[in-house]
This record gives sequence, structure tokens and C-alpha cells, in this order.
Amino acid sequence: MVFPQSVASGDPRPDSVILWTRLADAAASGDLEVHLQVALDEEFTQLMNVTVESERRAISDEAGSSFALLTAKERYGHCVKVKLAGLAPATTYYYRFYYNGGGTCYVSRTGRTKTAPDESADVPVRFAYISCQDYIHRFYNTHLALAQEDLDFFVVLGDYVYETTGDPSFQGSASEGEEVSEDLKNRVVKFSDESVAIQLGSGDTIFYAARSLGNYRDLYRTYRSDRGLQALHERFPVVAIWDDHEYSNDCFGATAAYFDGAADELDVTRRKAANQAWFEYMPVDYAAGDDFEYDAAVEYLKDITIYRDFRFGKHLHLVLTDLRSYRDDHLIPENGFPGAVVTTQEQLIAQLGVVPDAAGFYVPIDTYQTGTYQTKLREAATTEGYDPALITGNISVSYINGIIAKLNAAGDATPLIDTTDPTGLKRGIAFVDLAKFGLNTSIGSRYLVDQDAFDAMARVTWSASMGENEKVMGSEQEEWFLDTMQKSDRTWKVWGNEYCLVQLAVNLIGLPIPESFQRRFYMNVDAWDGFPNRRSALIERIGALSNVVAVTGDIHAFYAGFPSALSDPSRRIVEFVGSSMASKTFKQELLSQIKADPILSAIPTASLLAEAVDSYLLSTTTVPNPYLAYANSSDNGFCVAEVTADEFMVTMHQIPAAEVANNYTGREAELLGLVKKVQLKTVAGTKDLQMFDDASKTWKLWDETTRTWV
Repeated sequence: MVFPQSVASGDPRPDSVILWTRLADAAASGDLEVHLQVALDEEFTQLMNVTVESERRAISDEAGSSFALLTAKERYGHCVKVKLAGLAPATTYYYRFYYNGGGTCYVSRTGRTKTAPDESADVPVRFAYISCQDYIHRFYNTHLALAQEDLDFFVVLGDYVYETTGDPSFQGSASEGEEVSEDLKNRVVKFSDESVAIQLGSGDTIFYAARSLGNYRDLYRTYRSDRGLQALHERFPVVAIWDDHEYSNDCFGATAAYFDGAADELDVTRRKAANQAWFEYMPVDYAAGDDFEYDAAVEYLKDITIYRDFRFGKHLHLVLTDLRSYRDDHLIPENGFPGAVVTTQEQLIAQLGVVPDAAGFYVPIDTYQTGTYQTKLREAATTEGYDPALITGNISVSYINGIIAKLNAAGDATPLIDTTDPTGLKRGIAFVDLAKFGLNTSIGSRYLVDQDAFDAMARVTWSASMGENEKVMGSEQEEWFLDTMQKSDRTWKVWGNEYCLVQLAVNLIGLPIPESFQRRFYMNVDAWDGFPNRRSALIERIGALSNVVAVTGDIHAFYAGFPSALSDPSRRIVEFVGSSMASKTFKQELLSQIKADPILSAIPTASLLAEAVDSYLLSTTTVPNPYLAYANSSDNGFCVAEVTADEFMVTMHQIPAAEVANNYTGREAELLGLVKKVQLKTVAGTKDLQMFDDASKTWKLWDETTRTWV
């Protein structure tokens, strides 16, 4: 196929849109010529004349040609992108590409696109937002369902591709433990050159992560080969932003997290390869100008800027951020030694004024009891799997006693440190108090982190930095974001936000699980829960505005709630979170994490807790998330937003997760019968949530006191 990834359009504005395709001609090399044809009708009887002004810009112009000559550059993998300007607002256009190769004229499929309404137009806007479309052993049924909708455009909130070829922690088969069809087995990603990729895993579970530009191109070429995804791009313009997997899972900047602190994973060259591939395959209108072309020689972080904003008529201002390129590292280092104290008693008192209950006892192990406990813990280092040199400084008493108890069980007789009479003992936050029980692990550093200890530690570091840490957007983007939101004169200010703002915590105190897990946990501090003070500072600013909504992806679940400022909960916004298109759901990921973790997998009831995660998130007894109103962690799907002067309504299209194993191509009517629709909305001038009740055919308001829909 000469146009193997079909066509796409993106970033619609009232007078312009980006058009895209890619050529593949094995018999040709160098830059190739391709022609663009645009019309007002699908039959191409109303052709438009186009004048090419530069390599990246063309304009609708009566003096132009009905076959506009463009260049498919070899340096960009023969991807073609052009900004077509001079268009009419709120108008549907049709386009296709022609290529002459080997004496044969080839034509692409026809694409349909639509410009944004004029900024003064008092019109409704209807768009979808999606994220997280893992390809491996998963069919894109959600794309088939979405293509049936009547939309102005759709938004991709990240994880358009996944950089790995089969990470068992989240990319297992859609039907684990069951026989799968040959068609499903063929849904795989293979790099054309594995020798330059990053080899991960071991034994029978070896897989690869993209490292080179060729590797990343392979991802887009494979994903975009899917006819369901192609059809979606052929039908609607896309507005896209990236999250982590376009580069590397749980990344910050150019640093990956595969080895959990056991190796330095900063790789600017790899990051730039990912950036270039995204530039090549996504139809984006860059703020740098119409003629912007990616140049890997440019200094990192100045090589590409993707945060930007769009106005659709009088009522929608869509503001998209980049929450991966400029952000700080996770607050808890993955290689942190569990026994080490990270926040001392003096620091807690200086910054908080008190020592919180989450703080644990610690001792200066080098001098405590003349170094007796230091000697014992160093002797146990080999057996316990840590470097004896780590046994220095302030060490948690609970960690010390845990090791001593093991030694005593093997015949030693060293007394445990007595905490019933804490005279002389200080209290602080150690890694083990954060529920970090091992070295080089994501559990206890990025996932399942003790909420109370984390909040105390984060507050101390935030205060000590005078509000300069927990950077997520970086200073320049954050200033742009706040300025754009605060100056917006549209009815609805909508933040295209990559990962969850509303708090996601569970309270496991009193459950039949080991005492060390009877805590309040944050589920995921790779998301905004890991940057609580920065989140609060931002919401304190934008929460003072009217009609601010966040549309969010990443977490592979459907949620709705009210992210709020810590200092003033009345400063809040409304958030609608969409689930994954095809990737494992949040519940499925929890089950995979439990299975893979040696500590969690040893807890008999852990999988039962994961199965019931929504009941813990929404518990009316423990109320771990006071601003969360709706949760469905079990289904795949997408969201459709309808925006008017009066309301912002979201319909969550929910498809059972097991259906990703079934191919519904050609059976769309049957697929649509499986879709459950949940409708939620917020009304202009309020900061409330309403849900449509199918039984009574009425809208019901979320009551935050009773935590019910009334």
C-alpha cells in the first residue's frame, strides 16, 4: 500500500486545519512528490484551488491549482503534513492525496475534516476525548463505536502508542489464561531493528522498549495500520497531546522508570527520537509557526513545544497541557532504602508545627546503643538484599525491629527496640512509613503509597522549597496556562489534562490484611496525587474562575468529581475522567500489579480488594475521597462532551473490558448494543455535578453531605 496509514487531519481552527498522510514506496528513495486535492463534497465535484506557500503551508486560493504539489521528505519518514489555511469556519471539507510511482497513479482514501466555528458563533460544540489505546492482543472496538458518533473533532489525551512490545505488568493478553484467536495473536508490535531497542524482562518474558527513531516509527506505523483507528482519523479532525507512553512509562522529562532507580535512565537522544516520531505522525498546528519542522540538533526542551489552546465559538476554550516534558521526578525515589528517614522530627516541627501521627520512631543507628543495631543490620544485609553501607544515619525503628525479629527467629537474641517507652526516641517519616518495603520498586514509590505519611513529607518539602518544587508544567508553561485560563472570555474553560486531578485513595484500616497494609493509601502518585501542593496551588487560581472543567485520561477508568484547593475547598473545578480505549482497565492493572509484586501477591485477600476497588474509592463509611462522585474502574470506552451556553454534558460510553478480545468489525450494530451510556453534566454558573437517572428520566444532583444522587 502506498498510503499504508491512510490519512488524518488535526488542530481545526476557524480558518485552517492540518492535513496528513504518509507515503511508502519501496522502489523510490529521497524526497517524493505527492499531490493534494480538496473539495467541498465527498464526490469531489466541487474542487478547491490551493496555492502552496511553503513546504508546510498552503492556502485556499482561486488562483491556485486543484492539485497542490507537496513534498514527502525522507528525513521525516515520508510523512506529509500541511496546514491548509484560508478556509471558511464551521465547514466540512474532503481531501485526498495522489502519488505517481512506477508509472502508476495511486490515490489515498478520502478524508473528511471540519473547521472550528467562528469565535463569535453562538453554537453548540460536540467532541470526544480518548486515551490509552494499547494495540497488543486487543481489538479497537471502541474506535468502531466512536466512528458512529456525530462529532466536530476528537481529543487524544495521551498514550496514543505504547513504547513496549509486551510489558507483562500491563500489556498481558486480553484474555489471560484463556485460548485466544489467531487474529488476536497477530495483534503484536515488532521492531524492525530490535538490536537498537531496550531489552527488558527475562526468561520467557523478554520484551523490548523503543529507543531509536526507527523503533518509535514502527509503533505509529503498526498502530495506525488498524482500520478502525484509520476510519476515525478519516472521519474527524484530531487534537492531540502526549502522556508518558509516547516516550516511556511513568517518565519525567527524558528520564524513564523501567529499572526503578537501579540505573540512570536519563536518555535525551531517546526522548528526541520519540518527539520526532510524534511530530511526524500527529497532525499538529505548532505555536512555533506554520513552517516548524522538528530538528533533533536543537537543545532538549527547546526542540518541540506541544501545549496550545483552541477556541470553538463563544462557548468552548480548550487548553491542552504537556505534563511530562517539564515535570520533576517523583517525590519518593524508587531506590530509597526502606529504613532510611527522609523527614526528621526537626523538619516536621519546623514546617508543620507538629509531628503527625503518621511519623514513626527512628534512631541514629551509627551511635545508638554503641552501634549494636548497626552491626546486626549490616550482618543481615546479604540475606535481606541490601547494601550494608546503607545502614547509617537515621533509621526507622520499625524497620530495625523487623530485621531483628527475623534474626531472632533464626536463633539470635538481640532485644527489639522498645517503643512503649519512647523516651529519647524521635519521630519522623521513613520510606517504610510511606509503605515502601523494598529497594528499587514502584510499589511504595509511585503506586500504593501511605497517604498520611506522604502528605506530611510533601508538605515539608513544599514549605522548605517555598513552593518551588513539585513542578509539573515547568515555570513557563504554568505561567502560560494560568494566564490563558484567567484571560479566557469563553463560557467554558476546558483543560485537556493528561492524568487524574481528583484524589484517588483507599482506606484499608481494619480489613483482614497484614497490619503493615492497614493504612490509607494513594493509588497512584505518578499522577496529580503525587504533586498535591502544586495541584492545590493551581486549583486555587483556576478554581476561582467560573465554568472550569478538566477532561482527563490516563487512569483507564471513568471518574467524575471536584478537584479542590487544600486551603479553600470552595475553590474547585469539575473533572470528567475517561477510561482507556483498549488498554487494561484500572481494575485489571491492579490485579496485574498484585500478581507481579512478591509482597502483595502473598496477601490472600489482595485480589479481592482490587476486584472491589470502586466500593473502596466511594466508601460512604470511610470517605477516602470526599470530592469523588462517580467511579467505574472496570470498563473500557470513551467520552463525548456536548458544550452549550448553559451546560457541559459528558456521556461516558462504557464497553465491558473482556470485549477487547472480540473483533466487532462488520458487527458494529451488535457492538453498540453492548455499550452502556452514563450521562453527567455541570451547569453554567455552578460547580456541581448532575447524573441522568434512567429509571426516573430525570437529572439528579450529587449531594456531598449524603454522598448520593438526589
